[in-house]
Amino acid sequence: MLLLQRTKKFSSYSVESSMRKDVFERLDALRKSKEYDTLTAEQKRYLDHTCRDYERKGLNLSEDLRKKIETNLKRISELGIEFQKNLGEENKTLEFTAEELEGMPDDFLDSLERSDSNPEKLKVTLKYPHFFPISKQCKRVETRRICEKHFNSRCKDANTAILEELVQLRAENANILGFDSHADYILAIRMAKDSATVRNFLDDLNAKLEPLCQTDLKKLLQYKKKECEDTGEEYDGVINMWDFRYYVDKMEAAEYNIDQEEIKEYFPIDVVTTNLLQIYQDLLGLTYEEVPLNEDGTAWHEDVSLFSVRDKVSKQLLGYFYLDMHPREGKYGHAACFTLQQGCSDPLDPSKRILPVAACVCNFPKPKEGQPKSSLLPHNQVVTFFHEFGHVMHVLCSKANISRFSGTRVERDFVEAPSQMLENWCWQVESLQRMSGHYLDKSKPIPVDLASRLAKTKDANTGILNKRQLVFGKFDQAIHTIKPNEKADTAAIVEELQTTIMGVPATKDTNFAASFGHMIGYDSQYYGYMWSEVFSVDMFASMFKSLDGKLNKLFDPSVGMKYRTEILEPGGTKDAIDLLTNFLGRLPNNKNFLQSKGLSET
Repeated sequence: MLLLQRTKKFSSYSVESSMRKDVFERLDALRKSKEYDTLTAEQKRYLDHTCRDYERKGLNLSEDLRKKIETNLKRISELGIEFQKNLGEENKTLEFTAEELEGMPDDFLDSLERSDSNPEKLKVTLKYPHFFPISKQCKRVETRRICEKHFNSRCKDANTAILEELVQLRAENANILGFDSHADYILAIRMAKDSATVRNFLDDLNAKLEPLCQTDLKKLLQYKKKECEDTGEEYDGVINMWDFRYYVDKMEAAEYNIDQEEIKEYFPIDVVTTNLLQIYQDLLGLTYEEVPLNEDGTAWHEDVSLFSVRDKVSKQLLGYFYLDMHPREGKYGHAACFTLQQGCSDPLDPSKRILPVAACVCNFPKPKEGQPKSSLLPHNQVVTFFHEFGHVMHVLCSKANISRFSGTRVERDFVEAPSQMLENWCWQVESLQRMSGHYLDKSKPIPVDLASRLAKTKDANTGILNKRQLVFGKFDQAIHTIKPNEKADTAAIVEELQTTIMGVPATKDTNFAASFGHMIGYDSQYYGYMWSEVFSVDMFASMFKSLDGKLNKLFDPSVGMKYRTEILEPGGTKDAIDLLTNFLGRLPNNKNFLQSKGLSET
C-alpha cells in the first residue's frame, strides 16, 4: 500500500513538473532567439520537441484550460497505476484433475502444485506458462473453456471501469487541445500522423486478409468437426475462443508434421540464452560478460543476472543489461524490455557518457531440480526472447547525446520494427540450429528437416492470426476516437470486432480489454505492431535474407554493423523514415511485407 501511495505521489509530481509554464516560456524564448542557430542539430531537435510537448499539454492556453488538463492528467496517471496494480496482483488459481488436463505432457503436469484441499487436483494459474500450454494442448473442451473464460475475465470489474473512465478523460483533454479525438492527438507526432491514416491502413489490411482468414476458419472447423466425431462431443459449427489456439496448434501439427513437444526438447532455456547472446554479439559486433552479483542490492531478486556490454573492436564499455526470466508473485506478467537508465552525454561533463542500463523481463518456466524438461521453451517463447532482447540492444547501442533521444525513444509506431526484424532469426534453419541443443545432449542441434518444417509454420494461419492483431488495433482506435460526451462500452466493442473481423466470437461475460495492458501508456498505438512490421520485413528481406533466399547475409557482420550504426545507434536523433532510408539506401515500401503474408499489392 505504501509503495502504491508513493508511486501515485511521484506520478502526480511528474505531471506537475511537465507543466511548468515558466520553463516553457524560457525554452520558447531560446527557440526564437539568435542563440538557436548556434545549437547542434540534436540540441535544436531537443528544443523543438520539448516546446512542442509543452504546447501539447496546453501551456500556450489559458490558465483555466491548463488547470483542467493538469487535473485530468493526474487522474489519468492514477488510474493507469491502479489498472497495472490490479493486473500485477491477479493471482486466481483453478484446480483440475490430471484427467481434466488430458493431453498435457508429463513435464507440465509434474510442474503443477497439488491442491491444498484435494490432493487429487492440480493448481493452475492464469499466468502465461500455464494458460497458453493448456489453451493449445488440453483435449478437454470444458477445461479449456473454463481457463479461457477466467483468463479473459481477469480484473474485469475493476479494470473495465478504470479503462472506460480513462478513455473519457483522454477524449476530453484532446478536445480541449483542439484535436478531433485522443487518437488524433497521439498520432500527430507519430509516423502515421492521424487516425484516418491508421484506419485506412488497418481496413486495407483487413480486406486483403479476409480470403485467407476464411480459408483458415474453414480448415479449423474441419479439424474441430473431425475431433467432435471422434470424441462424441457436440459439434456447434463455431470456432470459440477456447477452441482458437487449440485448433490452430492442431492444424499446424498436422499440415506441417510438427510436434511442438518434440521441438521444445531442442530449446532448454540455458541453451537458448547462451546462443541468443552469442548470435547478437556476432551480428552487432559486441561482447557480453556476466557480472557477479553481491548481496548488496545490485539486483532485485536472486533469479536475476547482470551483464556488461562492450564493443568487440574498441573494447569500450557501452552499458549493462539484466535478465529476469522467471515468473514470481507480484512480478510484471508479460515480456518486456525496461530501460533503467538512459545512455547520454554527462550534463556535468559532456566528454563523458552516462551508460545505459536495461532489463529484459520475461516469464519463462524456471528449471526444477530433477526435472530436466521443466525449463524447455516452446518456440513462440524463443521468438519472444529474441524480440525483447532486440529492444535491449536498441537501448545499449544508442549513441544519442541527449537522453530524450536515447535508445528506443523513437516514434512509437517505429519502436517495434528493430525487434521485429530480429525475430526473423528464429525462423531460419541455419540460425535455429545455432540457437538449439537437445536437453539430453546439448551439443545436438535441432535436425535440419525438423527446423525446415518449423520455419514453414511462420506462414501458417496467416489470415486468422493477423486478423487477431487487427482486432487489437481496431479496438484501440475505436475506443480512442470517441467524443468526450460518449461512453466506450469496451466489452461490446470487443464482441463486435472479434465477430466481424476475426470470425471468432468473444466468450460471453468476458472482456479481454480489462487485462489489455497496452491501453496504459501505449494507447492509440497498438496498430504500430503491424505498421512497424512493414518496415521490419523490408529491412530483413532487403538486407539480410530475401524472401526467395537468393540474398543470404544472415550472419554477415558487416550488414549487422550497418544495422547497428544506421538503425540502433541514432535512437530518436533522426526521424524513423530517415533511419530506414539510410539503412536501405531507398525509401521503405510494403512490397516485401505483403509478399510475406501471401498478399498482392493491389
